Amino acid sequence: MNTLSDLLEALPALPLFPLPNTVLFPGALLPLHIFEPRYRAMVIDVLKTHRSMAVVMITNERPMDAHGHPEIAQVAGLGTIVDHTELPGGRFNILLRGRVRVRLSELPFEQPYRRAAADVLVPPDEEITQSELSALVSTATAFAQFVRERDRGFEFRLPRDAKPALLADLCAHHLVLDARERQAILETLSPRARVRRVAEALAMQRHTLLPGGRDLN
Repeated sequence: MNTLSDLLEALPALPLFPLPNTVLFPGALLPLHIFEPRYRAMVIDVLKTHRSMAVVMITNERPMDAHGHPEIAQVAGLGTIVDHTELPGGRFNILLRGRVRVRLSELPFEQPYRRAAADVLVPPDEEITQSELSALVSTATAFAQFVRERDRGFEFRLPRDAKPALLADLCAHHLVLDARERQAILETLSPRARVRRVAEALAMQRHTLLPGGRDLN
């Protein structure tokens, strides 16, 4: 699915899957275990139709309305179910591939799950310098190596020939630790600003987590 035409059916009433500390970026894969009845129903509906849903971060877990719903971000990642397994008891394991950023305008609630009208956020066409790209690749490689030294099972490789904006998104998805920072990166539409922000976040993480806050080099 290289175009966005297959998403048009989903946008007027996009199913929402609110989660704490979870952000879905375009190009990233996100496995999810679905066990709550309302979200099992959502997955069934989605599989029968457009296969798309938004993973949206919960920004305040306290109920904000009469339905007990928590507050959610206005910008989310729209993902398409690319694989699923139905489990005993009606549960599901699903695999979402992030497709686009969307801005949400939540619709009046209809049981059993939340929906929103969604507008696709199209990033501007910007030039990213080689030095900016090199800084992102360098900090991502250094932080991935830092993690791998402490967890031999950790795997993350930068895809070859990917556009800088996609590299920034994948680095944010896999390497940026703070959920609110990931959400801020998702909301950064400018590819150039996003590349810079991810590089800075990863450099700061590595510096903070090193003993004494010192650089390895």
